[in-house]
Amino acid sequence: MEFRYLGNSGFKISEITYGNWLTHGSQVENDTAFACVRAALDNGITTFDTADVYANTAAETVLGEALKGERRQSIEIFTKVFGPTGPKGHNDVGLSRKHIMESIDGSLERLQTDYVDLYQAHRFDHFTPLEETMQAFADLVRQGKVLYVGVSEWTADQLRDGAALAKELGFQLISNQPQYSALWRVIEEEVVPASKELGISQIVWSPIAQGVLTGKYKPGAELPAGSRATDDKGNGANMIKRWMRDEVLERVQKLQPVADELDLSLAQLAVAWTLQNENVASAIMGASRPEQVKENVVAAGVKIPAELMQRIDEALGDVIERDPAKTHDSSPKQREA
Repeated sequence: MEFRYLGNSGFKISEITYGNWLTHGSQVENDTAFACVRAALDNGITTFDTADVYANTAAETVLGEALKGERRQSIEIFTKVFGPTGPKGHNDVGLSRKHIMESIDGSLERLQTDYVDLYQAHRFDHFTPLEETMQAFADLVRQGKVLYVGVSEWTADQLRDGAALAKELGFQLISNQPQYSALWRVIEEEVVPASKELGISQIVWSPIAQGVLTGKYKPGAELPAGSRATDDKGNGANMIKRWMRDEVLERVQKLQPVADELDLSLAQLAVAWTLQNENVASAIMGASRPEQVKENVVAAGVKIPAELMQRIDEALGDVIERDPAKTHDSSPKQREA
């Protein structure tokens, strides 16, 4: 495993982050979840990402139990705040001071820790003054409950505004967590340049496009049993459907010769591709089996030559999504509760 600095800070994280969205507390049983976390630790992953909204807080609980007994200083625990949790009452959502302050205490209890290494605004809140949100984060940093602050799926302008307020309040934004893969490149035109300017790194989710970039979904073929595309319980099928078009699946199959040249699986190639971007500090990978963890870590440290990066672009062609407006679309424009 290799490690990278997160933003303009002295904080290092593993190039592969273990994430438990769609798995812990919903898609896989707890024993399997514990085995996956153990496999992550055994293969050099030290960084773990979750959110209070995952499985309505159950994912945090499972991760806390799985990491119990580990030396706290040797691991990095990330979680997020924004989405509706608990009974989903009128103040159980958003980035208000009330929701942030109450959410961190719940997350710390479930994760069985006194602090989180990185606390992230899961989306931008269009209904709470940004000053209120950033002041709450600043207070949590001073209380020692949060070491670093990040965001997720913020636009370039939102990052600039947030970073400026953070600086005034005596802390810094060091990360953004966007969706990013060889198929989904909407951050490249605006978010990445702004992030470089501000000293912010990307911690990217869905580097294998919900599994499509593994090549296991063949055009015109039956869906593999137990795959993400058949998962109604954890919302996986809904998330992946945008890519389940024959034109996309056919393009993905054209990546196999590139993977073969590098002696990688298509999944490893997809993860390694995201790590070629110098603004990416880590790629988040989930797992429903321990063997998947072992496979994922092979992508760390891989260098893809420029000519092969070009061939990947050519293979995927016009099915790549590049529209920067898609980042703005990811944040809710009305309250969920």
